[in-house]
Amino acid sequence: MPAQPPKSPPPRRKPKRRSVARLLLIGVIGWSAAFALLAVLGVSLAVAMSMASLPSYQELMKSPQGQSVVIRAADGTELVTVGPSYGRWLPYNEIPAPMIEAMKAVEDRRFDWHPGVDPIGMLRAAKVNFEAGRTVEGASTITQQLARNLFLTRAQTYGRKVRELILAMAMERKYSKQQIMEAYLNRVYFGGGAYGIDAASRKFYGHPASQLDLEKAAIIAGLVKAPSRYAPTADPERARGRAKVVIVTMRESGAITPEQAASADVDSVHFVVDRNQGDVRYFTDWVLTQLETLTDEAEEPLDVTTSLNPRHQAAAEAAAKAQPIGGTQIAILAMRRDGAVTAMVGGRDYATSIYNRAVVARRQPGSSWKLFDYLVALEEGMTPDSAVVDEPLRIGNWSPRNSNGRYLGAMSMKQAFALSVNTVAVRLAQRFGFDSVAAMARRFGITTPISTQPAMALGASEATLIEMTAAYASIAGGGVEARPWAIQSITTASGRTLYNREPDTPRILVAPFVAQHMTGMLRAAVETGTGRAAQIGRELAGKTGTTSSNKDGWFIGFTPDLVAGVWMGRDDAKPVRGLAGGQAPARAFAAFMSRALTGVAPTPLDDEVSVPGYAVTEPDAEAYGLAPGGELFDNGGQPVNPGQLDPSLRADAPAAPPAQPEAAPAPLTDKWLEEATARGPEV
Repeated sequence: MPAQPPKSPPPRRKPKRRSVARLLLIGVIGWSAAFALLAVLGVSLAVAMSMASLPSYQELMKSPQGQSVVIRAADGTELVTVGPSYGRWLPYNEIPAPMIEAMKAVEDRRFDWHPGVDPIGMLRAAKVNFEAGRTVEGASTITQQLARNLFLTRAQTYGRKVRELILAMAMERKYSKQQIMEAYLNRVYFGGGAYGIDAASRKFYGHPASQLDLEKAAIIAGLVKAPSRYAPTADPERARGRAKVVIVTMRESGAITPEQAASADVDSVHFVVDRNQGDVRYFTDWVLTQLETLTDEAEEPLDVTTSLNPRHQAAAEAAAKAQPIGGTQIAILAMRRDGAVTAMVGGRDYATSIYNRAVVARRQPGSSWKLFDYLVALEEGMTPDSAVVDEPLRIGNWSPRNSNGRYLGAMSMKQAFALSVNTVAVRLAQRFGFDSVAAMARRFGITTPISTQPAMALGASEATLIEMTAAYASIAGGGVEARPWAIQSITTASGRTLYNREPDTPRILVAPFVAQHMTGMLRAAVETGTGRAAQIGRELAGKTGTTSSNKDGWFIGFTPDLVAGVWMGRDDAKPVRGLAGGQAPARAFAAFMSRALTGVAPTPLDDEVSVPGYAVTEPDAEAYGLAPGGELFDNGGQPVNPGQLDPSLRADAPAAPPAQPEAAPAPLTDKWLEEATARGPEV
């Protein structure tokens, strides 16, 4: 037989890629399961250890947490001490059902079934925060909040957050759901120094928490998010607005029916105030709203030194009471040129109304808004001596009117401002752009919505007194921003410094010469114009403001040492007969300034424009017929390089055709002033 060829060995089988991937997957799953098991064991051990360290529920009821705050004036005088107040501990079965349901709806919808932490809420918050690019929503359950309030600090660290999660799960195993809700409602901070719903109910409504109805419970539930911001002692209207959100949330969660939500009348809720508190509480309440942003210390007593000047505060309170006009409220605010608030009165009587009209109320500023119209014109190159014309003007279907229906013709810009001529202010705003005026107001710190309709030039947009006063303070400071502030330092009772204010980095809003020109026009408004009732025997600059139908009266002004703003009007914005910025508000301003500046030596206003110019060289002098070595300025007071002058101005340039004569501004004579000011109050 022929020899058989040797058989080749069978080909080696290549391992399938799918088998390798399967092995890798099994390995990943195995290790992941192992790590997960270790994590679960670790968390379980941590929870068990934390659970063992938790006090009994009876001990928990005996350990209130709280913090006292002493607020002082700039000279160290104690203004008020705000201490923690606790009402009666309410057992769960005595807490009104609307209070419990409101708290669940707004703070923790899945409270009844989660184990202390809410995975669904955490995922939702993570998604929202990721999309926003910053932290805008939290996911803390009621149990986590209770753990943080009772056992932890407010430090924003990952370590504190992990301890909070562990403690929350331990508390869920140690205490019942009812006990956790009971402890939470009896210990959480609700603002105004009140801890627990009973203390909050007694402080805000004057009765125990057992009497809370749906509307009042919604207000209290809404405070937890930001107690200092939403507390009725800080801003009653904001508290009511937040409560309306709580009502909607309760309806959406099924806690109440649509009919119950529709019939809820939060606006009918009235708040009570301790009558043994002075008007300085307008200021101290405002200070308390700022503490949360400056320190996270929540346990040790705090000592807060502020910018308030007791003499200025006494002067403001006296001036507010000296100008009684039936049915009106008054707000007075004073600050230094760096924005330090030295006095604040937010109404005629804190004991009867805690609404702070100096900080919160948004009202039309009338002609005091013309500051921004004229600042734009000055920045665009006009000067107080620039000629303007008071004559009829029509923009679309709207025509601004002067209060007495008369028109004075040609005058200087300073005269128009001093007499608060409406047509000129609107014409300037139209010429340089209503958007430019709005942008100027924004630059000077106005944060309220600003209309760009033509009536805006006359103060039709709303603003707050503190923002308008700060804008004038920026002019008094030579064009440097004045950002309102009140807290100088925060220390603990043990002497540890938590905050010490550093001066703001100077931010130039307008050039010094613009501020100087503006100061000169504001001075003219007091000396020869609508603000003459504000004169106090020393150099003073200021502007009146009166809105249509005499609903609001303003006067804002300054000396080199102090800036102050006054607003008067009704809370319901009804007309007030005879109310005008140049009358009661100007007199209140004068009364305040006279007393506040007693003993302070008068100093001159900075309204003299002086800037270096370019020296005229020999070639320029020869070409333009100028004096060698002199200086040139444009009509805005800015230095001009002669080499950049219009060639038509050269000495050898062809003669230009004769210009048509322009109407010259009326001379500022006594006869002219007497005729011009017989106009009635400005709008």
